[in-house]
Amino acid sequence: MATMHAVRAHERGGPERLRYETAPRPEPAAGEALVAVRAASVTAGELDWDATWTDSFDGSGHDRTPTIPSHEVSGVVTAVGPGVTTPRVGDAVYALIPFVHDGAAAEFVTLPADILAAKPRRLDHDTAASVPLAALTVWQALARHAGVTPGRHVLVHGAAGGVGSFAVQIAAALGAKVTATASARDAAFVTGLGAERVIDYAGSRFEDEVSDVDVVFDGVGGDTQNRSWSVLRPGGMLVSIVSPPDPEIARAHGARGLFFVVEPDRTGLEAVSRLIDSGKLMPKVDRVVPLTETRAAYEALEREHRRGKVVIHVADEA
Repeated sequence: MATMHAVRAHERGGPERLRYETAPRPEPAAGEALVAVRAASVTAGELDWDATWTDSFDGSGHDRTPTIPSHEVSGVVTAVGPGVTTPRVGDAVYALIPFVHDGAAAEFVTLPADILAAKPRRLDHDTAASVPLAALTVWQALARHAGVTPGRHVLVHGAAGGVGSFAVQIAAALGAKVTATASARDAAFVTGLGAERVIDYAGSRFEDEVSDVDVVFDGVGGDTQNRSWSVLRPGGMLVSIVSPPDPEIARAHGARGLFFVVEPDRTGLEAVSRLIDSGKLMPKVDRVVPLTETRAAYEALEREHRRGKVVIHVADEA
């Protein structure tokens, strides 16, 4: 049996459960491709998700341990299963991995071929691995669900984080006027992403500083979400990736609310790739660590302030 190096957890828990070890190398089934992983990236809270440990989102499914974390991947196709015509062996690809599927903190991963998109030409694998989860979340929120078009006013909460930094850039690339909330120390960084105005959430109440917003991108939730309704124009939309907006409050403000969970999406990633290759979108990587330091990377997510994603470097480009 072919083997590989991987980071796995044999029982549910936090980063302390992760072990760098030898594991069976997967083989592609019908409709799948085998990807030699060059890089992966890690996400805050991932080890708390039921989908990380079971085959369902609510935890009612079967246990999947030992499980491999990290659901963003960039790599090279090394084999394909029956029925796969694209991508082809040798293609450089990237993807968001289904959350109930083993991740990419390993030398190889098998994935449904139809979720793999061509890696952006401008990016190396380490940077490309930082893209899929955050960029697809934002693309689906702003382009698909909110239908942002040029001239709209978008308010982005949590603008300096891994998802928020994409939200500012993609909203600007769609032609929107972007207002953002962030800490004072991140103001210049967020302005550089394309925000016309940055409000220090610790120094003032954003609802006293901004109004007539078409779309609120909520990456914070809680009180921030509740206070956001008052800044929306009638008919505006609050899209949350944190918690479902209260439909009664939305109706009271003549607005709409939506909560959604991002899905793997080749078409969406292809759109993101076009933005990257045209220079309109640039991922922000906080740091890159080797596969052997994956546990430390997840620990850092729990205690450290970051600008952009934490990436796992698995193998050098051939």
